[in-house]
Amino acid sequence: MTLDKILSVGGKPGLYKLLAQTRSGFVGESLLDGKRVSVGLRNNVSVLSEIAIYTLEEEVPLREVFQKIKDKEKGGKTAISHKDEKIKLEEYFFEVLPDYDEDRVYASDIKKVIQWYNILHDNNITDFSEPAAETTKTDEKKSEGSSK
Repeated sequence: MTLDKILSVGGKPGLYKLLAQTRSGFVGESLLDGKRVSVGLRNNVSVLSEIAIYTLEEEVPLREVFQKIKDKEKGGKTAISHKDEKIKLEEYFFEVLPDYDEDRVYASDIKKVIQWYNILHDNNITDFSEPAAETTKTDEKKSEGSSK
């Protein structure tokens, strides 16, 4: 499963797997407890593949930040909890992304990133590679097959 099927819903804890879209919103399944929820279009919903973290030079996609955490932790869960003190969270995040913009990335954002990474890890969603590269390869194979 890729990050374009994982959602964060404002006002609801954890992350949700997109199951189906409806006329009035979507149906998601919680990655924390497996419960299904119906979410309307008025809710604040973010797709993880579209979130980026501010650095001093650019915005780094969340999947790249997750990959850096995965590399740092050698594929395991984070060494710290999202409930740790602000200074510990900032020190950890500085190790993962040294040039993150401290003025625009708050401790609450770091908490979410760490919590989300651990939720994804617990659900065996640890492939944070570029999804566009896979799509391009598939499209190339389709066009090769249709030109013969």
